[in-house]
Amino acid sequence: MAKHAVLSSGAKMWRSLVCAKSELRLDLTLACGQSFRWRETAEGHWTGVMGGRVWTLTQTDETLWYHVYTSSDRRGQVQVRDRKRRAAASLQLEQKSEKRFRGALKEEEEEEEEPVAEEEEMLRDYFQLNVKLVDLYKGWGAADPHFQRIADVFTGVRMLRQDPAECLFSFICTSNNHISRIHGMVERLCQALGAPLCQLDETSYYDFPSLSALAGDGVEARLRDLGFGYRARFLQQSAAQILDTHDVQWLDGLRSASYLLARDALRTLPGVGTKVADCVCLMSLDKTEAVPVDTHVWQIAKRDYSFAPGSGQKSITDKLHRDLGDFFRKLWGPYAGWAQSVLFCADLKKFQKLKEQGNLKRPKKKEEDDDEEKVTVARKVIKTETEENGTVKNTKTKSTRHEKPKTSV
Repeated sequence: MAKHAVLSSGAKMWRSLVCAKSELRLDLTLACGQSFRWRETAEGHWTGVMGGRVWTLTQTDETLWYHVYTSSDRRGQVQVRDRKRRAAASLQLEQKSEKRFRGALKEEEEEEEEPVAEEEEMLRDYFQLNVKLVDLYKGWGAADPHFQRIADVFTGVRMLRQDPAECLFSFICTSNNHISRIHGMVERLCQALGAPLCQLDETSYYDFPSLSALAGDGVEARLRDLGFGYRARFLQQSAAQILDTHDVQWLDGLRSASYLLARDALRTLPGVGTKVADCVCLMSLDKTEAVPVDTHVWQIAKRDYSFAPGSGQKSITDKLHRDLGDFFRKLWGPYAGWAQSVLFCADLKKFQKLKEQGNLKRPKKKEEDDDEEKVTVARKVIKTETEENGTVKNTKTKSTRHEKPKTSV
């Protein structure tokens, strides 16, 4: 049985490209809730499905390493191609034509290089490595002191460029959900409706389902049985609507539309609200200005940026969503969605240890400082009187009769 690749076993089966950790950190980018197809299969090694292929990625300080597994179908194609090559080479030898034989070898070498070049291009596109993240961080930090504090620890958080269909249907699953549970849902969706790719260490990997598979009869009932609840209907109906009203290329075509047009088009689909539409725009449709807003992002805005609009509301309205997006777009510029993802990542519970290591604690409000000062003074008075009287019985003084200090949660 094939096993998950590990770089320490030897670099011969790996390929690489130059990419510093300041430009990409796999541990943050692949685990911050953008994609739900990746998991850590060994320390610092991430295995997942992208572009219909199974990959394992890892990195050193200046290098991104990748290994692509061959599925059973592709393995068969490779074997057929190899047999043809051997037959062609044998024929050339029999004919003793030096010139033609060299031409065959050259053609074989070029064919060998094609998959390698294609895979590297897929990886560059997926991580959008043409965008210089270090330069963006500098600009955001210059405009926003709070971001600069976060950026010193959370470097290399990069926006993925996912397949639009996979991104859309994955985020339909995010409604009233959390990252670990969404991971499970997306995996069950792929196991139920996607094509098998390969098996590694008893873990089977599947491609993401096609639109026709998602729109099929009986899909809703099947997904309900798998624990998708009301989301099952949205998944099936959205796929059916795209195929009935548009075509399989419609989602890809939204990459060339404006941000607002693309977002409004997505919102016509069942189960797609403003937040999900913004996630799809940002993470698959090249709309770098899209700022997905949920209660988590709203709390960050209020806590760290004293964002006041809508403070009396209990839910996020379209107006509040727009106001929050405009606030961050004005602060961070055309790549505001990328900057927001850094703060979102830094606020996730799973990364709190990293945050603590960087001494990133929320600054206290002035009233909290005043309260702590009162408590300190009161304790000093109590300690002094206790030492003088030898007892704590008669230690009430005017300075100790203060209100209970406020606490922050």
